[in-house]
Amino acid sequence: MDGKRATSASNAPKQSDSCFVSAILKQGWQADFLALKIAAMTVSNLIEPITAQGGNVALENAQSWMQGRTLYGGASALVAYTAAIRAFPDLPPLRAGQIGFVAPVGGEFELSSEIVRQGRNVTQVRSEIVCEGKAALTTFWLFGTARESNGEHPSPLPLPDPGKPEEQRAADSSRAPEFLRNNYDVHYTAERRDAGEPVIRRWVRLKEPSGLDPISELILMGDTLPPSAARIMQRRGPISSINWSFNLLNPKPETRDGWWLAETASDHAAEGYSSERLRLWNEQGKQMLSGIQSVAIFG
Repeated sequence: MDGKRATSASNAPKQSDSCFVSAILKQGWQADFLALKIAAMTVSNLIEPITAQGGNVALENAQSWMQGRTLYGGASALVAYTAAIRAFPDLPPLRAGQIGFVAPVGGEFELSSEIVRQGRNVTQVRSEIVCEGKAALTTFWLFGTARESNGEHPSPLPLPDPGKPEEQRAADSSRAPEFLRNNYDVHYTAERRDAGEPVIRRWVRLKEPSGLDPISELILMGDTLPPSAARIMQRRGPISSINWSFNLLNPKPETRDGWWLAETASDHAAEGYSSERLRLWNEQGKQMLSGIQSVAIFG
């Protein structure tokens, strides 16, 4: 791996920035200023330090994308995916991904990517995030060129009807993880679930346009909601994602005004684990992502 540290030149403070900082500190606004700096880390800032060579990366203000002591799953998956497509820019469209959440990913880590196999239509790439010399996240990406269809079966619309996102009530995010509070708008859907039903559906979008290509944005958005097993827990306790595997149903995903309908649903929960379905639809009700996840239930 390349040991060269990659940093973002645009994040380096300018002289005018330093004067502004001094003025703020003199007026005793340190806490407000720090909060502003944390909230200002955009998605572009998150992936800007990633180079084709991989190697060491340091993220400034990674707090805004944290879930507890780790980068939230969608953000860390996006980092690994970005490392893969920047290392190998001529890949065909992404068709599927497999992500293993091995250990917490902090603001400093090392990236590596390699082509495992490249065939006529399909290329398989492995990328990893290493923290303190140990694997923290391992991913396997499947890229494939389009072929002539030999049979088609469209995915169903989401039922019951979730309604329009702008017509639904905004969810309370005051107790949500930092990444959700800082970066996402979350609205309830029109339908109401029974209290003990292990299904969570929400309209979600980024507060600010990401500037990402559509597939990268879908990877970032695909693991946003908490596992639905939280709705059936008998005692309060932590829940931790162990892995995430998904298929992309459209190589050019798109939606209106950035809104996506996200769902987590437990197919089976027992002995401290839950098997969860993760799905994303666009605002028109067309499914874009189909996934599955294993979740550890503690407490």
